[in-house]
Amino acid sequence: MEERVQRVTGGAPGQARAIPMMRPVQAGLTAKDVYLVLRRHVWLVIFLIIAGFGLGVGSWAGLMRIWPRYTGQTFIRVLPPVEKDPTMIQTPMVGKDIEYGHRLSMAALLKSQSSLQSLVDRDKIQQTKWFQGFGDIKEKRIRKAVKDLNKRFFASPQRDGDSIAVSMTTCDKRESALIVNEMVDFFIRQQGGKKQEEVSAKLARLGEQQDRVNRDLDAAQRSLDDVRKRYGFSDLEEHNFQPVVESKLNDLELQQNELSMNIGQIQAGIKRLQEQATGPVQVQVERQVETDPVMTMLAQQLSLRESALASALARFGEDHRLVRQIREFISAIEEERLRRKATIAEQTRQSNLRNAQDQLTIFEGRREELEKMREQALSQKKELDMARAQYQERVAIRDERRMMLDSIKEQIEKLKIIHDDPETPKLQFVGLAPEPLEASFPRWEIFFPSGAVLGLLLGAGIAFLIELLNDLVRMPRDVARYLHIPLLGVIPDAAEDRQIEEDAELALVVRQSPYSMVSESYRRLRTNLKLSGPAEASKVLLVTSGAAGDGKTSTAVNLATTFVADDKKVLLIDANFRRPRLRSIFPPEAQPAEQGGQGLGNILAGQATYQQVVRASGMRDLDIIDAGALPPNPAELLGSPRMQQLLKEQRGNYDYVIIDGPPVLLVSEAKMVARSADGTVLVFNAAATRRGAAQRTISELKDVDARIVGCVLLAVKTLKGGYFREQFKSYQEYLKAQVAQPA
Repeated sequence: MEERVQRVTGGAPGQARAIPMMRPVQAGLTAKDVYLVLRRHVWLVIFLIIAGFGLGVGSWAGLMRIWPRYTGQTFIRVLPPVEKDPTMIQTPMVGKDIEYGHRLSMAALLKSQSSLQSLVDRDKIQQTKWFQGFGDIKEKRIRKAVKDLNKRFFASPQRDGDSIAVSMTTCDKRESALIVNEMVDFFIRQQGGKKQEEVSAKLARLGEQQDRVNRDLDAAQRSLDDVRKRYGFSDLEEHNFQPVVESKLNDLELQQNELSMNIGQIQAGIKRLQEQATGPVQVQVERQVETDPVMTMLAQQLSLRESALASALARFGEDHRLVRQIREFISAIEEERLRRKATIAEQTRQSNLRNAQDQLTIFEGRREELEKMREQALSQKKELDMARAQYQERVAIRDERRMMLDSIKEQIEKLKIIHDDPETPKLQFVGLAPEPLEASFPRWEIFFPSGAVLGLLLGAGIAFLIELLNDLVRMPRDVARYLHIPLLGVIPDAAEDRQIEEDAELALVVRQSPYSMVSESYRRLRTNLKLSGPAEASKVLLVTSGAAGDGKTSTAVNLATTFVADDKKVLLIDANFRRPRLRSIFPPEAQPAEQGGQGLGNILAGQATYQQVVRASGMRDLDIIDAGALPPNPAELLGSPRMQQLLKEQRGNYDYVIIDGPPVLLVSEAKMVARSADGTVLVFNAAATRRGAAQRTISELKDVDARIVGCVLLAVKTLKGGYFREQFKSYQEYLKAQVAQPA
């Protein structure tokens, strides 16, 4: 049983009880579910796999005999979609997506309607059996042939390669290769012719453009000569050295600047000389005075007189007449010197002033001449600049035409090379398509595995269909998936438990075969019931089912037996008035005549007391109350206060009161008992209970507010990959090991 334990508070203070809870089950099929379904129907799947494989082999053999297909194939190499420069060694790089797009466009052209029509029009194609097989009327043949080519002729561009795979499938291996080769030859020739026509058209346009540029170049050359003649300049080309006019103008400007500077200096000198004419004698005038012969002679005389004065002073004294004469003569000489110095200074300054004024006049005249010469040079420079500007405009036009002409000539040479280049069509013939060595259809490596896979899929489908059509509550997973109530126990099918004798009573299996797997499952049911809640809340338990024959009586009796084995005192009540079973399972011993045939019905009808009806079962601590005679109103009696009073009184006398109730879906008594009991345990038979019946049973009890403790899944078979196969084996091994131990 798939379960988990949840801890809750309850019972005695400080204690915790565990409630068995179902593990959450996924709504859809899990991988394990698929595996279990296939394992349960493994022989069906294997049979259908073998049958499918045989069908694949037979289909392959039949098709090879009556309808084989052969595929001829070759490749067309597609060059990058760029114009290759013949003068360059390296090829321009092109993106992969662009190359693939170019291959796609080539493949589309290859399989276009016009290409297929042109292929069918070729003589070799019309002589093939493939073409002849489309009828006697030529127009219909061509139409059907093109239609067949649309279906069986393929042009597939490679994604990462540089080729287009071209293939054709026919019934004849030779003709399939022939059709492919004819198409490749025709297509490459067609594309080559188109490319050469395009190149020729470009050459013609470039030739016309070359003639037009030559005429423009001649006109530009004539316009250059016109400019030279108009302005009278023979050399208007640009050079590294300066022209004569510019050089002359620059010299004149330099002379004019230098002359202006000299004039300024002279004007400043004149002003300075004018100031010096009335001022003190300057140093240069002093030098002029010192070099004057008269001044030199006077200086000599003055020196002699000073010497004579010194001698006279030494000889005659200060007041001597000779001394006074000498001094007078010295004074006269000094006065003469002063007059001579003033005369020389005046003459020198006037002479310098006149010289400066004369030089200024000369320089100003020279400046006027230079200005006239500069104006003439400027006029010539303007004419030269204008001539040069017009000349350069025409030179630019001439050079542009020359460059254009050179470019056109270069393009013409390149196009001539491209026109004769075998790579011009951008398509290259890789090789002829060989005759196929084997058929492309049917292929054994496809038919053989496909038949087996088809058989596998069919077998799996039938297996799942069988599983889906089976709506029995067969496994614990079905309880969790469809019923959504706790699963208290899973009881295996007793027929598969080798520890149970063939003639054993199923209701007494716990007593008669205590070491069987079935008995152990009932003991687990007892344990789960004890852990499902406080003991006082589950003392009175109703055991019922949806329909008759589901095993509720066997479950009730075996559950009571497990409680007795656990030293519990149990009262077992048979509340199924319409089909009582406890009296046959536990035959009564000899009893007083007044008790014979009495049971629960007599107590509820007030005809007997509990002490008059209860009897021993033959087992210690297990008492029985039989159903008794069938009353006319069983539902009313089971729902009466006497029933509630009886259960209330026996709660104090017994540890557990287990009621074997009637089926819920057949009679209404079960719902009346369920309202009086502490809890209800539902029994579902894995071999008989349908999901809908189980869901209706739960719904009926919930409508009367009955407390459903959980359910028991009875008679669960050991399906392949199911729950009990490994558990049976493990339990038997465990028992063998236990028995083998010494006492």
